[in-house]
Amino acid sequence: MFPLFCTPYIICMIVNEVKTPDDADDFLKVPLGIYKNDKHWVRPLDKDINAVFDKKTNKYFRHGECCRWILKDNKGILIGRVAAFINQKTANIFEQPTGGMGFFECINDKNAATLLFDECKKWLSNKGMEAMDGPINFGEKDAWWGLLVDGFTDPTYRMNYNPTYYRELFEAYGFKTYYEQYCYSLPVHQEVPENYKAKAERIMHNPSYRSEHIHKNNLEKFTEDFRIIYNKAWGKHAGFKDMEAPQAKAIMKSIKPIMEEELIWFAYFNNEPIGFFIMLPELNQIFKHLNGKLNWWGKMKFLWYKWRGVCNKMFGLVFGIIPEHQGKGVEGFIIMSAANVIQKQNKYKELEMTWIGDFNPKMIHLVESLGSTRYRTYITYRKLFDKNKEFSRVPKLN
Repeated sequence: MFPLFCTPYIICMIVNEVKTPDDADDFLKVPLGIYKNDKHWVRPLDKDINAVFDKKTNKYFRHGECCRWILKDNKGILIGRVAAFINQKTANIFEQPTGGMGFFECINDKNAATLLFDECKKWLSNKGMEAMDGPINFGEKDAWWGLLVDGFTDPTYRMNYNPTYYRELFEAYGFKTYYEQYCYSLPVHQEVPENYKAKAERIMHNPSYRSEHIHKNNLEKFTEDFRIIYNKAWGKHAGFKDMEAPQAKAIMKSIKPIMEEELIWFAYFNNEPIGFFIMLPELNQIFKHLNGKLNWWGKMKFLWYKWRGVCNKMFGLVFGIIPEHQGKGVEGFIIMSAANVIQKQNKYKELEMTWIGDFNPKMIHLVESLGSTRYRTYITYRKLFDKNKEFSRVPKLN
């Protein structure tokens, strides 16, 4: 532990690498002071944050590594935190070897933010990286990915939420927009537009196509179907790598405790998997009452609020159709298949669709043409360590 910077307002700021259980506990506590007056912030579950940095639970440690830091003022008050990480499977697919940083929290002080960003840059540079993306996750893109810049309402489960001033802190340090991410909202009982309905009905009358929701007693089969579709839909895009079987199993295992069978749908053509629509209950409507704790008392509170029916939203985790079947009506087919079941249950009122990158114009057109409303924007930034290198945004999906 050592002092790094002094200002007239904060005599000394001290950055400390997370090494002990007490440090890890402080890492969890940093946001408490920053969001104490923010009515929208929902404290993430401690177990979800800890799982990211646990070598026993996070499979990314098999081909990656990470480091965390906390920042204190001269009185010992927690004023910031950050993590940096390297995924060796993707680090070298870019022109500049690229690592990541995330789980950033900081008071509104550029000097404090610079200290944290510098720690990430130094650590990554020492390991051969020439750039860093952030704020991102040491894991899949479905969680903790991107900086919130528009739509500062109650966050969706495992999605980033941050103060408005974070954007200035990132951009003042030299981070540039690598891509934007848009979230959409759609009333569950809204009718599917006629143009989609007509195409979907043609698919429904074609015996080569079928759809079904997931069945937990056959999860292994659906997990492999998910992996096949994912790789065909995204595997060749910049920043994405083919998903291997252990990775797919880890994803399904992570969502199994909260999945509802009728919210996860697959489409098939001649019994070959061609598309999926994975939705989950929006559990932050419950977790906001738990203060980050899912101990025995937290579990009792969870069951109580679930019984009361406070969870009336669901969120679309991921939607994908393989290229060969895009634009044929499969999109509407799988949406209508799900709607025909979910609308009858009358349990959920709203569907929140988690982010779609601006590099995916086809998917943006799809969700907007369904009558959805864009309600939230994130930015994934990239910082090139060599200022003389040419910066490029992520390429568009064809």
